Amino acid sequence: MVATAAVENTTRRTRGARPQRREGAAKAKGVPYIQRNIPTYDILSEENLQKIERTADRVLAEVGIEFRDDPAAIELWRRAGAKVDGLLVRFEPGMLNEIVATAPAQFTQHARNPANNVEIGGKNVVFSPAYGSPFVMDLDKGRRYGTIEDFRNFIKLAQSSPWLHHSGGTICEPVDVPVNKRHLDMVYSHIKYSDRAFMGSITAEERAEDSIDMARVLFGADFVDRNCVILGNVNVNSPLVWDGTMTKSLRAYARANQAAVIVPFILGGAMGPVTNAGAIAQSYAETLAGCALTQLERKGAPVIFGNFLSSMSLRSGSPTFGTPEPAIGSMVIGQLARRLNLPLRCAGNFSNSKLPDGQAMQEGLMSMLSAVHCGANFILHSAGFLDGLLAMSYEKFVMDADLCGALHSYLAGVTVDDNTLAMDAFLEVGPGSHFLGCDHTMRNYQTAFWDSTLSDNEPFEKWSEEGGSTDIATRANRQWKKTLAEYEAPPLDEAIDEALCDYVERRKAGMADAWY
Repeated sequence: MVATAAVENTTRRTRGARPQRREGAAKAKGVPYIQRNIPTYDILSEENLQKIERTADRVLAEVGIEFRDDPAAIELWRRAGAKVDGLLVRFEPGMLNEIVATAPAQFTQHARNPANNVEIGGKNVVFSPAYGSPFVMDLDKGRRYGTIEDFRNFIKLAQSSPWLHHSGGTICEPVDVPVNKRHLDMVYSHIKYSDRAFMGSITAEERAEDSIDMARVLFGADFVDRNCVILGNVNVNSPLVWDGTMTKSLRAYARANQAAVIVPFILGGAMGPVTNAGAIAQSYAETLAGCALTQLERKGAPVIFGNFLSSMSLRSGSPTFGTPEPAIGSMVIGQLARRLNLPLRCAGNFSNSKLPDGQAMQEGLMSMLSAVHCGANFILHSAGFLDGLLAMSYEKFVMDADLCGALHSYLAGVTVDDNTLAMDAFLEVGPGSHFLGCDHTMRNYQTAFWDSTLSDNEPFEKWSEEGGSTDIATRANRQWKKTLAEYEAPPLDEAIDEALCDYVERRKAGMADAWY
């Protein structure tokens, strides 16, 4: 009877504390980035890694890469000693590896709040929201085109989460703003509604320059010239084409000493070989060329080695996401990036599901764990990705952010010290009793386990009678609304705010609206 009473009393105490813990978890100030305490998962032998590198060398030397609509890039390659034949550029084995050796293995991206600076590279992990969706969706209004209000809402949700570290970039396309002007509103919104690091535009060279100029207004021109304060995410036109829109933008970022994220997007069987090893070799070649071009533009500029492998349904031609082949391929990409000593962006929380459902979380977890285990330093698409990146989901955003919280604990590994070995608990409890009320449990229970703000762990009866039998998407719907209702913008210096608004107004006034 005594033992039973002790269990009941302790259970009441710990359950009574649970709402406070959950509320605290939701409002807690998170760490600015994660320092991983678990090893990467290296799956390929040295022999097989060399086979992939040699294949990439052959592709670069025998097939080559086209650089379209950017004569300045062609001239940089010619001066560097590449073989140039019109738009086609070929590279001798080892040439690009030598060029990228000047890029930093790790760098700081500064935020307007220095407490939120992120370290990119090494053993550091940075979670950033998904990027690039034209549509948004929620359980109330369904799927629709994104607006600048949606864009700002997702910035606010990211800023409010203790489990995300970065404000991201084009979280969704605000299609209610002209194409040639929306980058100004997007960059301003990141600065206004978040005090975390952010990304700029890459859809045209002048839009990249605008993004960097706005960062100069925020941080000061001299500071920007010496430090990374903005990222630009640029994509290869696979297979084996770099177009001028992307190379001009990546050179603009490098010229300003800002970091370009170099990312091929390869659908196996469409933009690359259907086999994993061949797709990896292709992506390695394409990314390496982009990284090297940043160093030709400005030696020592920060750059991130990126990758986006995906599969497709060979019956229909539709892209598929969160499948095992790209996930395991990410492990190899991680090994290759570490051999180059470059920071890595790889994988993320991918799903082709149309709803924030079991398929979404199954596919998302498959790809997100591949990002964690491959050693990715900057994980774009950490929250919100749905419908093959065609839609940003409000509910999935907070569900994914919750998963990111779990991954904080996962990446922390296992601490081994006098407290965690718990010898005092063994001595106090002895054989045949329980640990619920012992001193060691009471000292550690608030921090021992990560506690989800969304999952329901109560008995079935309490879930059905008091909780309304809700699923996690319904609970996520309530949470994002509550978060937005309670959101408070971080303070921004009035003079800087005025200068940014003036810059945006002047740039908009200088051009007619364009919707292309």
